[in-house]
Amino acid sequence: MSLVRLNIKGISYSQTQNGAYALILNEVDGDRKLPIVIGAFEAQSIAIALEKEIRPPRPLTHDLFKNFADRFDIVVKQVIIHKLVDGVFYSSLICERDKIEEIIDARTSDAIALALRFQAPIFTYKNILDKAGIYLKVNPKKEDEEQDSILVDDMVAEEIEAATVEQEGYKDVPLEELHALLEEAVNNEDYEKAAKIRDEISKR
Repeated sequence: MSLVRLNIKGISYSQTQNGAYALILNEVDGDRKLPIVIGAFEAQSIAIALEKEIRPPRPLTHDLFKNFADRFDIVVKQVIIHKLVDGVFYSSLICERDKIEEIIDARTSDAIALALRFQAPIFTYKNILDKAGIYLKVNPKKEDEEQDSILVDDMVAEEIEAATVEQEGYKDVPLEELHALLEEAVNNEDYEKAAKIRDEISKR
């Protein structure tokens, strides 16, 4: 399967999930966008890494990981978003120490926050982009003017929100089944999936 490189386009506030954000990744050699729902803490960490002028007084969790890795000569070479199941993206950190490569499982939001700190490229597989990628109608002139902004315009955010909700695939699941899925997700410690199911239950 061929890999597709992605850049970070921006972050938008989720209109349907309280305290959640949509991180928008952009296909480098194409027009498709990949929206990923992330938590507020991860959104803040990514935003701080994007805005070079902002330096927190004490290291955030991802900064601590970077400092720890630097101390022990561990380098994150790249991040690969390798799987999409029920609207949840799964990622791997490709790390290297003493010329030995290791693959470490990570939440996609954490993986991207670390990729920014290590200046590592972000990739996904073409079949994932085919399945979850969306095309946004953005005015090219306006896009150029706002290139330095990490916040996405409201109209674009609404399109991303609609696509993200549809992509998650829980809206047609019966309520009784949602409760069973929620219990299973919590037992498996899949808290990202559990949060999405909980939000769908709350909406009903």
